Amino acid sequence: MEIVIESLKDIRIASITGEINSRTTSQIEADILPLITPNCKLLLNMRHVTYMSSAGLRILLLLYRQINDQSGQVVLVGLQDMIRDTMAITGFLDFFQDYQTIEEGLGALANWS
Repeated sequence: MEIVIESLKDIRIASITGEINSRTTSQIEADILPLITPNCKLLLNMRHVTYMSSAGLRILLLLYRQINDQSGQVVLVGLQDMIRDTMAITGFLDFFQDYQTIEEGLGALANWS
């Protein structure tokens, strides 16, 4: 798995490539959790995530809770259909705003205050 972190004004973009599973969640914790600060805006680009296990769902929930505790905002972009379906069935999409494109996600975060 690879994670690339970029900044665009006050928005952090974390682009994830590969599988999110029990072997890779520690990398998400190490690379993405430090980005969570008060009132942060985080876009998770999931376009190149090919698989997500229950451990992946747990780490997303952890990210959501920590960002929510800091009064921040997180959006997901580019979920593969199978991952989106799994998140919808399990109720995880209730916690996240989900967009097809990075531009849509950035627009939502730019309008958030």
